Amino acid sequence: MKKAIIAIAGAGLMATACASDPYYGGTNETVRQGAIGAGIGAVAGAIIGNNTGSGNAATGAAIGTVVGGAAGAIRGSQQDRANQQRYRDSQGRYYYCYDNRQDECYWENGQRRY
Repeated sequence: MKKAIIAIAGAGLMATACASDPYYGGTNETVRQGAIGAGIGAVAGAIIGNNTGSGNAATGAAIGTVVGGAAGAIRGSQQDRANQQRYRDSQGRYYYCYDNRQDECYWENGQRRY
């Protein structure tokens, strides 16, 4: 059973190490914190699942991955929104840029601003 927990923990940690968003050009907080939450949730779920109920670490890890990933993604999304800078163009239309990068800007409807 310890081998299963170690394997699940290793898979969760590997998933968090490779978190990136190809559309953003790097890692954004939603993806990064969602992956971290999924990794932590998998480890915690495997430990809890192994020590309670039927002793099934895999089921606990699966549930922990989903719950941890969702919680991390929600937190990261809130942080991404806080990092947005709002601007107005010469015609009075609003657009948003991330982290003061003028090359990553989007209109209010979500379309990329070129």
